[in-house]
This record gives sequence, structure tokens and C-alpha cells, in this order.
Amino acid sequence: MKNYSCADCRIINCKHQDLQYPKFCPTKELTSDEIQEIEKLYNEDNNKEISRISAEIEDEFYCKYTRVEEIIEFAKRLKMNKIGLAACVGLMEESRTFAEILAKHDFEVYSVACKVGAMKKTEITGLDEEKTAVTGNVMCNPILQAKILNKEKTDLNVIIGLCVGHDSLFYKYSDALCTTLVTKDKVLAHNPIGALYQTNTYYKKLMND
Repeated sequence: MKNYSCADCRIINCKHQDLQYPKFCPTKELTSDEIQEIEKLYNEDNNKEISRISAEIEDEFYCKYTRVEEIIEFAKRLKMNKIGLAACVGLMEESRTFAEILAKHDFEVYSVACKVGAMKKTEITGLDEEKTAVTGNVMCNPILQAKILNKEKTDLNVIIGLCVGHDSLFYKYSDALCTTLVTKDKVLAHNPIGALYQTNTYYKKLMND
């Protein structure tokens, strides 16, 4: 039996609330205790403030602000001062441009490139050297990136093009709140959703069993 979830829903009544929820809808299945538990979490730390500011920015600048502008507005409204950049070495030019923009808006910026520490893939991961022939033996180091930004006591960390999995490790070890400016996709010019738009044509192979 298939375990249905939101990806199978065509009603989206949780957004419009003018139709009936499907039987498998997690919104419909929530108990009052579960709702209260979630509400308590929104009252912890600064979760409520983050949620409020996010909602304000979405409403005020919907289809007006770029992601760069939204991040700046978000950080300003949360009264953040120091922004950390966790950047891919392949996107250092873009990172420098973003750092300059942030500085123009009176933020202190500290950036860390993904190859920091110059550690070897063969030594840390146990990969054979032939497995590193294409991309080189110096490994990306998201844990160290996070640790350095933790030491710098950044208020917000912005990911700029970390690889799949590396971004996961960075989120795991970052003390500061995180957001993503660039999601890496080497084939689609860092526009990964392009593959989803092309599943009926060029990327039909993604739908094959």
C-alpha cells in the first residue's frame, strides 16, 4: 500500500481552506495536543519573531524583491550585524560580489571557502585516489566552515553553492541561523528546478524506473 503524502495532493486545502482535505492529509490528522506542541515551539527562543518577519517580507515584497534583497531585509529586521558566507570555491567571484553588497548595507561579513583546511579526500574519507581524479584530492570541508563561522559568532550564515551533502553537514554544525542564496547545480547553471520543468522533454530519463 502506498503511503500517501502532500506530494500526492491536488487540492491544497491547507492553503485555500475552501474545499475538503483528502483522507491522508497530515493537517486533518493533527490532534489538539500536537497543535499545542507546535505552538509552544513557535514561542521558544526567537522563533515567533523569525516567523513574523518572514511573513512580513513575503507580503510586502512578493514578486518585487530578489533573493539577495530578501536576505538583506531579513537580516536588518532581525537586527543582525555579522553575516557569515559559506561559499563554494567555484563561486568565489559571486561570493565577493554578495559580500560587497552586504558591506554597503552596513553588515560585517566573514566568508569561508569550502576547501578551507586543505584536507585530503583520500585521508579523511578513505577514497581511492582514482576516485578523485576529476575534481581533485582536496576535499570540501563544510564542518570546518561551520566551526570557523561559529568562532566568528556570526548572526546569520548564508550558503553559496555548497554541494549536496556538504550543505547538510554545514546546517548540522552551524550555531547560527542559516539560509541559502545559491543551490549548486553544475549542469543547469545553479538552477536545479530546471530539471523538474524538463521532465517531459530533455530530462524525461528522470521519470524512468
